[in-house]
Order: sequence, then structure tokens, then C-alpha cells
Amino acid sequence: MPVDNKEANPMMPYQYPNPVEALPEIVVESAIPKDERLWVPQAENVWFRPLCLNASQGYWMNLLKVRKSGVLSRHRHPQAVHGFVLKGKWKYLEHDWWAQEGSYVFEPPGETHTLYVPEDCEEMITYFQVNGVMYYTDPWGKGNGYEDVFTKIDMCKRHFEAVGLGADYVKQFIR
Repeated sequence: MPVDNKEANPMMPYQYPNPVEALPEIVVESAIPKDERLWVPQAENVWFRPLCLNASQGYWMNLLKVRKSGVLSRHRHPQAVHGFVLKGKWKYLEHDWWAQEGSYVFEPPGETHTLYVPEDCEEMITYFQVNGVMYYTDPWGKGNGYEDVFTKIDMCKRHFEAVGLGADYVKQFIR
């Protein structure tokens, strides 16, 4: 090990190996892809683009793309969610604010909200990190479905197989 860091070139890469137990990084060169097959259908005119499906810690990071107006879903989160709007706009019916291009949204654990995309929005794309589960409910909180990292992985496998990329295509996003 060098004792005098003044001798090290700042452009020299780190000289030691990373821990063998460390997972490999994920680099998605074109997060908003030109190949439409990389968008996984979630509902009519609603897709997601997986970026990281972290099965070991129970979260996922994806782009959500919507090409319709109206209510997408009502759901509750037991853990925090982070969002960053890349295109378009949306809101939660329970709040007065709008999330629009460039907006960052923090969704606290325990909140239930109803995602709405307005009629004047042709396409909405938002980057989300969802921790834990999305628990879908009716207006009174009665559950009617859920999504977690494992249902997302299964959706990806089925879709990528169906569009000719192969079910294993999803493995590059799983950690």
C-alpha cells in the first residue's frame, strides 16, 4: 500500500479488488429505450421499464410510462417511495400538488393515494424507487391486489419471453 498519497496519480483507478461478495453494478445505457420491447406492459397504456429489481432487499427501481388519462391505481406503501418526473405530469387525488417534469416526490410509509394523469398529458414517464410492496385498495382501504419485486420479476420474465428476448433477459436487472 502506498504511504504517500502525493505520489498517486488522481487519474489512476483504484488498485485493489472489490470484495468477492459484492454484487456487480448495473449500468443501463439507455434507460428510456428506443426498443419498445423493453417496456413491460402493466395495464392498458401503462408500462414499466425495469432498471434494478433488488430481490435481496425487496425493492425495485423502474420507469413508469403512461399514455392515457385518468386514475391509474389507488395504493398504499408500507415503506418509502421516491419518484422523479422525467416527462409529463401527474398527481395524487388526495393532495393539491402536481408532480411535473423535473419534480421529485417523496412518498412516506403508510400513505395511501390515488395516482391520476390529466387529459392534457399525452405521455408521462416517472422514475420510481419502490421499497417493499404496492398494496392496491378500494377507496375505503380494502385490499384488492399487490405488487412486489417478485411479481415485477415474473411480469418481466413473461413479457421478455413473449417478445423474443427470452425470460432470462430480466436477470441483468436482478440483484
